[in-house]
Amino acid sequence: MTPEQAKSFKYWQYRTIAATMIGYALFYFVRKNFSFAIPGLATEYGISNTSFGLIMTVIGLLYGLSRFVNGLIADRMNGRYHMSLGLLLCVLASVGFGFAPTILGVKIGVAPHALIVLFGVLLVLNNIFQGSGFPPCARLLTHWIPPHELATKMSVWNTSHSIGASILAILCGYVMGNMGRDLSGDVAVVDAIKQNLITLNPALLEQGADAAQAAAVAAAEHVGAWQWCFWIPALCALAGVIGLFISLRDTPRSVGLPELEGTHTKVEDNTSSAEYKAFLREKVFRNPLIWILAFANFFVYVVRFAVLDWGPKFLQEARGMAPEDAGWIIAVSEIMGIVGMLVAGWATDRFFKGKAHRTCVFCMAGAALFMAGFYFLPSTSPVVVMAATLGMVGFFIYGPQALIGIAAANQATKSAAATANGVTGIFGYLSTFVSGLGIGAMVDWVNKVNPGEGWNYVFLMMIAMAVVGMLIFTLMWRAKATGYDSEQA
Repeated sequence: MTPEQAKSFKYWQYRTIAATMIGYALFYFVRKNFSFAIPGLATEYGISNTSFGLIMTVIGLLYGLSRFVNGLIADRMNGRYHMSLGLLLCVLASVGFGFAPTILGVKIGVAPHALIVLFGVLLVLNNIFQGSGFPPCARLLTHWIPPHELATKMSVWNTSHSIGASILAILCGYVMGNMGRDLSGDVAVVDAIKQNLITLNPALLEQGADAAQAAAVAAAEHVGAWQWCFWIPALCALAGVIGLFISLRDTPRSVGLPELEGTHTKVEDNTSSAEYKAFLREKVFRNPLIWILAFANFFVYVVRFAVLDWGPKFLQEARGMAPEDAGWIIAVSEIMGIVGMLVAGWATDRFFKGKAHRTCVFCMAGAALFMAGFYFLPSTSPVVVMAATLGMVGFFIYGPQALIGIAAANQATKSAAATANGVTGIFGYLSTFVSGLGIGAMVDWVNKVNPGEGWNYVFLMMIAMAVVGMLIFTLMWRAKATGYDSEQA
């Protein structure tokens, strides 16, 4: 590569990293907004934790399957068009979700079946489209970043979803606490909300009738605020669609530059041949290292989603926080996750010679330790202490979340990186059986038997999941850093 080509390559490399970072962060704007809308949906329509858990499980499984299918597509399709179109479809689904009650003419109270069905259809479609977020990025980044820099630079890139989730947490926390219609003077609305609150949380009655009434009035002051959690992020993501289409290019070859040295594979010029299918079987489907990463990803995602998906509801129900405070604490966890990803990527290249799986062992141990610390914190602990402790969980759990994708891409090589990440992604989102339906049903069942104790069992389960994940990572301790044939053992 000539000096002029090297300069041009650096420009396009950083442009690709920046564009995909912003684009993927905006995918989270129109995906994780549902988590922050849950408290409003529950109070206004009486939807239970079990129902929300079931929804999370179904859409999580569909997203995992979609990531796998889109991984197969991404290794064969122009990443610029793939990612832009996917984000546009997510925007449309998010806007539709916010308008669902208006479309059906539904009033505050118990949600009719038609509304739940429409919610379900839109969430299913959104998560199918969401699968076109990460796979094109896996393709693009492995074409633009050399393997020996991938852990560091892709860890920087991987902060995108935490940046997106943290900004979204602050935004939606503000929306839920300050927007919506004030219907606190409408007796029928207040009574309907009060009945929903008591049904969903029987422990509220133990605090007295005045407490239940006060909670209902407070909720009635922001009726429909959850809808803005869909509309405002969707507008932001729409701007991202335009930015992606303008900024991205597919591979170095598409802008007249040579491919990365040392990353040539025998099938990169023909991804429709029988030889390519054999290559996929060797590097992905029959590669035990990819399957170890996939199983470990299951446990990483249980812990990650338990905090991100249920955090706003848990902090409000179990710790009595205002929506704004809960949003800030989840944002702190995501921000600490950004720091954790950067440290994990740097440590992988600096101390472990690109062997990301070794870094993951220590990260999972740290996540288990701080999860246990949060479990033992008394409910009267200062908000700052709770934010710091849960933030350290984010610091440690987001290291493996980022590094599994990097390790899978390196083991499968750039010609099968998206497919390998599709496989690990399926296992990550199979975790929603536990982090979605499992947690929702557990909280509802325990609260019926022992009111107020449901969330304690959730934390015990997450500690165990983090420990098991750590043990699985140790199975590939001696593995090489990449699957390129030129690498020495």
